[in-house]
Amino acid sequence: MSTETYLNHPNFGLLFRVCMVEDGQELFATLYAQRLFFLVTNAGTEGIVFQPLGRSNARQMLENRMRLLRRAGQQADYDKLQHTYKQTFQ
Repeated sequence: MSTETYLNHPNFGLLFRVCMVEDGQELFATLYAQRLFFLVTNAGTEGIVFQPLGRSNARQMLENRMRLLRRAGQQADYDKLQHTYKQTFQ
């Protein structure tokens, strides 16, 4: 069973979910280049909102999420996210 999540951006094509940031907000990246990042927000009646992010902002969001998971003691989720971090940013 795959836990990967994908969205189709109107201009940039297929995006994959890197991680959840907060309730209703997730970090996505372009599937092939993994250079363009978007903060995707479920805006209720407005639908889905794509906010473009720079690489450094996306990295910082991912690091913040990893800190939150480590503090909460969610080691399995932290390990998965750390693996994603290494693949994406190193």
